[in-house]
Amino acid sequence: MYANITASADELKLQLDQFMGRHVYPNEYRYHEELAGLEDRFSTIPLVEELKALAKEQGLWNLFMPKDHGGLSNAEYAPLAEIMGRVFWSSEVFNCNAPDTGNMEVFIKYATEQQKADWLQPLLSGEIRSSFAMTEPDVASSDATNVQTSIVRDGDEYVINGLKWFITGAMFERTKIFIVMGKTDPENPNRHLQQSQILVPKDTDGLVITRPLTTLGYDDAPQGHAEVRFDNVRVPVDNILLGEGRGFEIAQGRLGPGRIHHCMRLIGGAQRALELACKRTVSRSTFGKTLSQHQSIREDIAKSFCEIEQARLLTMKTAAKMDELGAKSAMDFIAAAKITVPLMAQTVIDRCMQIHGAGGLTGDYCMAEAFNYARWCRQADGPDQVHMMALGKQIINRYASDQ
Repeated sequence: MYANITASADELKLQLDQFMGRHVYPNEYRYHEELAGLEDRFSTIPLVEELKALAKEQGLWNLFMPKDHGGLSNAEYAPLAEIMGRVFWSSEVFNCNAPDTGNMEVFIKYATEQQKADWLQPLLSGEIRSSFAMTEPDVASSDATNVQTSIVRDGDEYVINGLKWFITGAMFERTKIFIVMGKTDPENPNRHLQQSQILVPKDTDGLVITRPLTTLGYDDAPQGHAEVRFDNVRVPVDNILLGEGRGFEIAQGRLGPGRIHHCMRLIGGAQRALELACKRTVSRSTFGKTLSQHQSIREDIAKSFCEIEQARLLTMKTAAKMDELGAKSAMDFIAAAKITVPLMAQTVIDRCMQIHGAGGLTGDYCMAEAFNYARWCRQADGPDQVHMMALGKQIINRYASDQ
């Protein structure tokens, strides 16, 4: 048991709503003010640490944890993740932020007891943060079997060489452990048995953070995304996860829940943008009437409402199928949600930015940052095209076999 959540999902939703209203929304300006005042943008923000202690005290902690480990079902967690998604940075307050949730699930499912003691427990308590290093700049990482980072055994150690990028959390001072995907058996005729995953502490010699990266100009500090080089990095053989050749298997087990968590949060961001847009339409007038009276505005609001509701229903159906049959059996719906929701959020938020005029493009509102999140989610955890390719093949096989 890694969580001990005893409140009902409805009670938690009410608690979380109240927490956001009392402690998160009123502090959005303070958050950005403190971030701007940091000597190092990738260091700890005092406000977040304050709110983490308060959330833990109120039992709003590790809410992502699966039901079989004392947490919630996917369907129960979905509305909570949506609420957190209304403010881009708030998930960490509740220890429910990516990539740590996915990494914690990896440790729970695949780590040894010693690995759990060293890394899982500090992650569960929120003392440290972690990174997942898979994507590489020199290959099409949308096909995970393409990764070229080498993991070569040398006696009682593995030696790691390679270049990774867009590694979320790598820059953050609290990040202490990397889960690294590379090849231990590049000549294996089965491409899905060539990869392994291995644990690399951030302070290991040869692990070099070469540069921070931005997405549409956002550096997403303090977590950030970075390019990381592994230059003859040596770690003990005990740092391998599950065993050689199991890396692709671990990646598949990790990414299913994570993809749906992103979808849940994106729906929250889109919903909040719509609510702000509605308020804007009754507070601004053009050509002798309020924005809310213009036909084009009403059409944009109506379309946005419909698209959010459709995406929410798809995500909830996906979560229910995952609960009933497991992530592997729900891959069709996971892919459908991952294709649909980020694009929906991007489209809806764009309309809402437009309704806000030039202000919608600034940091004065939450929408530009939320748009950036939606856009990079169309690449994160697999780009749209890969999910469409996989889902299309699955659907064709399903119905063509009926003939």
